[in-house]
This record gives sequence, C-alpha cells and structure tokens, in this order.
Amino acid sequence: MIRPVLTEVGIFLIPFALYALFLVATRSGLMLQASWPVHVIARLVLGSLLLVVVSFILLAHFSGAPPNSTYIPAHIENGKFVPGVEK
Repeated sequence: MIRPVLTEVGIFLIPFALYALFLVATRSGLMLQASWPVHVIARLVLGSLLLVVVSFILLAHFSGAPPNSTYIPAHIENGKFVPGVEK
C-alpha cells in the first residue's frame, strides 16, 4: 500500500520540482521568498492536483482485470496453496 501512496505523492511534487529547477536554471534565488509568490504556489497546487486526478483516472482505466473476467479466489488444493487468478 505504501508504493501507490508514494507514487501519488511523487506525482503531486513534480510541478514543484520543475519550478525549483526553473529557478535554479534562471538563477532567480531558489530560497528567496519573492521567488515563491502565493499565486505561483496556488497554480502549482492546482497543476499538482490535476496531475494526481489524471493519474487516478489512468490507473483505474488501464489496470486491473479485463471486463467480463472471472476472479477465482485463493484456495487450497490437495494441501497446497493456490493463489487467486483472473480468467
């Protein structure tokens, strides 16, 4: 469960990292408060949320079992564990 959460956090941080790289490239002062005005932070947050929502939609669309497939749950056969499968 930690991997999907860290993936989404990483996706959320992408616009902030790109803006920080832009500040470094333009030598504008990465740590100066004037380089991080509220309207820029608000746009970065909105862009980040949009990226996260798009990633959730793509994850739901392209992952999982195909439509009309049947899930066979994990079970024991002849004393051996058989993991669940999609058919």
